[in-house]
Amino acid sequence: MVAFFKLALFGYIALTIIYWLLALYFRSVERERLEKEYDHGGIPGTRDGHVAQGLAAYERSLRRRLIGLVFVIPTAVVIALVWILNFS
Repeated sequence: MVAFFKLALFGYIALTIIYWLLALYFRSVERERLEKEYDHGGIPGTRDGHVAQGLAAYERSLRRRLIGLVFVIPTAVVIALVWILNFS
């Protein structure tokens, strides 16, 4: 039982690292998209203001929240496997 908890702990540490790497990557992709959008022209204000406003909107978006599935999907798969293997 202790081995399972150690595995789960290290698994969640790995998932946390993956989560942060994905979050940083997708945030940088969004920043680059906003910068290119501003560079194409037709957007009032400063470039930094446009990027800051776009990133604030991105932080509240569904796309940002879906990165949390990095924790949900593996946990659900492990729970399903344990249930199937033990109770069927």
